[in-house]
Amino acid sequence: MINGRGDKMYIMGISCYYHDAAACIIEDGKIIAAAEEERFTRKKHDSSFPIKAIAYCLKEAGITAQQLNHISYYEKPVLKFQRILNQHLQMAPRSFRVFKDSLISWTQKMNVEKKIRDELSYTGPISFMEHHASHAASAFFPSPFENAAIVTIDGVGEWATTTIGIGKKNTVKLLKEIHFPHSIGLLYSTITALLGFSVNNSEYKVMGLSPYGNSKTYKPHFNKIIKTDSDGSFSLDMSYFDFHYRPWMPSRKLCKLLCKTRKPDEQVTQQHKDIAAALQQKTEEVMINLLKHAKKETGMENICLAGGVALNSVANGKLLKQTGFKNIWIQPAAGDSGNSIGAALMLYHVLGSENRQPQETAYLGPSFSDTKIKEFLDSHFIRYTAFKTKTELLKKVAKLIHGNNVIGWFQGRMEWGPRALGARSILSNPCNPKMQDILNLKVKHREKFRPFAPVVCVDDALTYFDCDEPIPLPTDFMLMVYPVKKEWHAKIPAVTHVDGSGRLQTVRREQNPLYYELIKEFGRLSGIPILINTSFNIRGEPIVCSPKDAYWCMMGTGIDYLVMGKFLIKRADNPEDMWDSEAIAGD
Repeated sequence: MINGRGDKMYIMGISCYYHDAAACIIEDGKIIAAAEEERFTRKKHDSSFPIKAIAYCLKEAGITAQQLNHISYYEKPVLKFQRILNQHLQMAPRSFRVFKDSLISWTQKMNVEKKIRDELSYTGPISFMEHHASHAASAFFPSPFENAAIVTIDGVGEWATTTIGIGKKNTVKLLKEIHFPHSIGLLYSTITALLGFSVNNSEYKVMGLSPYGNSKTYKPHFNKIIKTDSDGSFSLDMSYFDFHYRPWMPSRKLCKLLCKTRKPDEQVTQQHKDIAAALQQKTEEVMINLLKHAKKETGMENICLAGGVALNSVANGKLLKQTGFKNIWIQPAAGDSGNSIGAALMLYHVLGSENRQPQETAYLGPSFSDTKIKEFLDSHFIRYTAFKTKTELLKKVAKLIHGNNVIGWFQGRMEWGPRALGARSILSNPCNPKMQDILNLKVKHREKFRPFAPVVCVDDALTYFDCDEPIPLPTDFMLMVYPVKKEWHAKIPAVTHVDGSGRLQTVRREQNPLYYELIKEFGRLSGIPILINTSFNIRGEPIVCSPKDAYWCMMGTGIDYLVMGKFLIKRADNPEDMWDSEAIAGD
């Protein structure tokens, strides 16, 4: 085995060539750094080899690629190719065109080992983990539990689409699997396409649309499409699908049963909302049935989740109450990007290491010092105010938010996973009934029906939300939707969805003290210590990573102020007013 640095063991995990390519590095079982490639390339859901994410992780760890002990890849390309080949042979000749078009990507996957060695000049060992084993490892090993049941649910890995497993100390074992083509993830993606949204990108839009509909109208239709069994399993009626030989196109039979495919520029009708509602209800039914069986099968009190479907925060908020588990943990990057962590940790423990260190934070990306931020601002002659103390900064920003200004908030290490958690966030006033429309139309440039998330300090959460008790840790990662207590609906209208719910983020002082104190300071002004938190990006772009990204995002939107480190930048109506030959020092 290659020597790392001293007696420490460094393992890099890599996922790429499908969507959301990412890299991570662990040091003696501790996650040191993790990031998605899209944040660096500015290409949303970038699937390419994550060379920039890898470079960042190595820099954060302070080592070179040659000092890595091992590299672990998130799936087994040969096994997956066998499934793809089998799938297309069964559906030939109808699947020939799709198979031919996929050969380029499969050439990349089958040569990934050579790509790793060539790009990194790496000569050490490379291992390949199974896709759902990586998901399971990403869920259990970073959790705070000594023992737990594990459920992974996504579109498809090599063959598996859903698994039940068990984690004990430093081992993960998969007990049961559901195989392709039966997949709740692929069902959700197919309906996403039917409703006119992009697959592997906009499933969360369907989730946000669902509360506007009545599930009763289409519930009988979904009972035909997918069946659940007493053993927790489910199966699709494949006569309604053709994703196994055509790319994400709803079948004619499915369109006849539900509706014709909506074009992206067509109006979203009540029919579309009702279909979304029925789909969401059926997804929750499948997940609850699956977890109930996992509880019975394993006898565990703790449950860990991963896979793209584990990002369904509406379903997640109902799981503890309805499945018998007492505690839950979800990988914040539950989709394929999180498998880079899973692959690295699975290998670490397969090699016999017993050290486990819980993932207590999602702040695993790049950070920029005040010096670096000032260099950027000065080099572009951008006017700013530099605050001498954090207290002065927080009071000013809280006052601006209370005055209904929209704030770009850029602080510390960038978040890992799809949610903005107070490092690369847009913040605003939840008490303003017009703020949702202001953000959707003026800043985010997105659909009006989509809700915004409330962020609250963990010690205040139970005052405003009907959360599970104790409040689950995944709530820190914005992975749980809970009802807003009725007496607060009218007081925080901008974060209360049409069904009275909110996808809240809780903040603990030890996680992010600056963010925590900002929320408290706003509470002292407004009487309600809650903020709107949405991702610092506009539609079609990844969350910002660098000061340059943040500044240009502000300039392309209606964000009123940008806060980067200790610096405050005001957006002027005339862009020329943003520039100055001298920076403003002091408040």
